[in-house]
Amino acid sequence: MTATPPSPGRPRVVILGAGFAGLNVAKRLGRADVDVTVVDRTNHHLFQPLLYQVATATLAPSDITVPIRWVLRRQRNTRVLMASADRVDVERRLVVLDGGARELPYDYLVVATGARHSYFGHDEWEAVAPGLKSIADAYDMRRRFLTAFELAEKETDPAVREALQTFVVVGGGPTGVELAGILPDTAKYALHEDFRIIDTRKTRVLLLEGGPRLLPAFPETLSAVAARDLQQLGVEVRTNSVVSRVEPDAVYVGPERIATRTVFWAAGNVASPLGHSLGAPVDRAGRVEVLADLSIPGHPEVFVLGDLAAVRLDAEDAGETSARSWQGAAVKDAPAPTPATAPAPPPRFVPGVAPAAMQMGKHAATNILARIAGRPTRPFRYLDKGNLATIGRHRAVADFGRLRVSGQIAWWMWLFIHLLYLVGFRNRVSVLVQWAYAYFTYQRGVRLIAEAVPPGGGAAVSVIQPALVAAGPAPGVRPAAAAGSPREVAGARIDASRGLP
Repeated sequence: MTATPPSPGRPRVVILGAGFAGLNVAKRLGRADVDVTVVDRTNHHLFQPLLYQVATATLAPSDITVPIRWVLRRQRNTRVLMASADRVDVERRLVVLDGGARELPYDYLVVATGARHSYFGHDEWEAVAPGLKSIADAYDMRRRFLTAFELAEKETDPAVREALQTFVVVGGGPTGVELAGILPDTAKYALHEDFRIIDTRKTRVLLLEGGPRLLPAFPETLSAVAARDLQQLGVEVRTNSVVSRVEPDAVYVGPERIATRTVFWAAGNVASPLGHSLGAPVDRAGRVEVLADLSIPGHPEVFVLGDLAAVRLDAEDAGETSARSWQGAAVKDAPAPTPATAPAPPPRFVPGVAPAAMQMGKHAATNILARIAGRPTRPFRYLDKGNLATIGRHRAVADFGRLRVSGQIAWWMWLFIHLLYLVGFRNRVSVLVQWAYAYFTYQRGVRLIAEAVPPGGGAAVSVIQPALVAAGPAPGVRPAAAAGSPREVAGARIDASRGLP
């Protein structure tokens, strides 16, 4: 599709990030009398709930991605730019792109650049403990996973060989649980006939969770089921285990040293740094504290969605009160609490899951159209469709409020719902074929090591290097006055966790 240049006088809507939230805004505005520009640092939309299966050689990257341009190809009012967004100038209504090389003006802005994994002040751990947010992350994780067995096969030192066959997953949320559950299944059934020296069935998998239980967003009964199922699969589950140090050859929990050469990180998220440039209040995780209608205080033309937004579940009761007061800060002129006053319960926020992001996207588009028409906006109300997490073959947990399901029924539900919400018929067919192959043969069809580990170990260069737009300014994009340092923000994916889309 050849993008139509913006028409004079039509409102310009710029969407940063083509994850679940951003893509739903663009699709909802496809027939509106506006000009839409979608900016993402990659050219594809990623179905993140299945990213861990790419990392463990079950699915190919093309199975869970779809070109953004293809999804929006029939929308004549929409164009797509592959670029990195550095910052937003809310006073001038401009987005600075590509390290300051270009500026993109807007009348309405949607920021949905998501989050990245957080190392809680120890960013140096990322080199040896990669997280899982993008296709590049999945390639890196798959390379480390498969290469560990290749190195163990030629290792003569039993202690080193044992460390190579020890995998540590940090974080007991949905991503960590699903990663930990699939690793022993792959090692025991898909790999054990392929090696002659090592016995892959002796692979050791540890799941470390700093809190008292796994899946803290789920009811305690389902958390207990998940822990039991993982242990039956051979995973060593350790709760109340806070990682104190990560090194190339070990993970430390307090003074305890766990010898391993492969660590996967699933312990936390930090919001895209782009949120700080909006001038709105942010919480400790960097999420922007939005108003009830998903806009930011003082700038009703700017909407923040997905993992980048801190949205209270009771936002409709807060009216147009600044989100900063939602975080527990004292409201101006409010009476001081007396000792007899019971402490207020902590605020509850919309979870960072795919269905929430999709709902926010549709709601923000509706509010943008309302503002254009001069109508009042409406507060966002989250419809909780439940949470799902798969643990292994015929093992999953599902929380639908009063209805809680586990075991084989929940597993089949997980398969069906994730297949249903994949974008594109080709992806659904491909994933179905790969799942059927893995189910009946216990094999993994995508066991490709894309690049070798450098001599002496260490992380290899990523096989994917997202390109920046370099062919001059697109229609409606004017050169910036000054260049700044580029920051990788636009397009950072939503942590879809495992909620129902």
